[in-house]
Amino acid sequence: MKLGLINSAWAQAGRETAWGIKQTKRIGFDTLDIATDPLDIDPKEKRRIIDTAADCELPVVSLCCVAVGLTDFNPSVQRFSLERVTRFLDLCYEFRARNLLLVIGEYIWQQEVIPPSLQWEFAVENVRKVGRHAKSLGLEIVIELEPFRLSLINSVETMSRFLRDVDMPKTVRANCDISHLHLVRTPIKEIPKLKGKIGHVHLSDCDGKVHGDLPPGRGATPIKRYLSAIRDTGYDGVVSIELEYSPAPERIVEWVEEAYCETDRIMQELQCRG
Repeated sequence: MKLGLINSAWAQAGRETAWGIKQTKRIGFDTLDIATDPLDIDPKEKRRIIDTAADCELPVVSLCCVAVGLTDFNPSVQRFSLERVTRFLDLCYEFRARNLLLVIGEYIWQQEVIPPSLQWEFAVENVRKVGRHAKSLGLEIVIELEPFRLSLINSVETMSRFLRDVDMPKTVRANCDISHLHLVRTPIKEIPKLKGKIGHVHLSDCDGKVHGDLPPGRGATPIKRYLSAIRDTGYDGVVSIELEYSPAPERIVEWVEEAYCETDRIMQELQCRG
């Protein structure tokens, strides 16, 4: 496996993107995930990311996209969301990334007005549409499992069902966020159900009660056990550290260094970093 970092960690430092990419390389990461928006990024910033990552020999592996509108009941919102996700995929292609990390969203109005089955159908249909575009570009879409009660995908069971319904096994795959798995109390024994379906991994810690992107070792997540189970499925891709809400943004460099060292230690103990 390779050890990567989502560059949203550096946004808290108030520094330019190129600085964060250089810090990522200095600390020792193998790869980079980019958090940006194709509708907001300007051509100069896009070029800076491409050039700096190349100069640092840091391959961009994934872009992150939250697209809650894919399951909206308004067709116009779905159309906009489909176009936006398509633009994300095009940006992935420009960055020579491997996948688009896609957060589909949550059921609305407590599942009382719009039938959950209908929103599920919207999600399946629209992910198939963007999946076809991803396939044409040689990219994957990896679906995020979110730890919230009304999230469409919030368990290994719903993830497996969604991937089965979309039925694009080589293109639409699972993202395993280790702290999310812990927050929804996923038994380690359930991880093998995702064998052959995992396309990406996010890693951070939390207190086991609420969502929180902490460096490994600061919370209660059994990271080593989950990562071992993921490794045993045959997954040998990228593990990207996610750190977005540091309580001391002015010390984000130390925060990232701490996360890197502890994650590297775990991966070395599991003999899975290479």
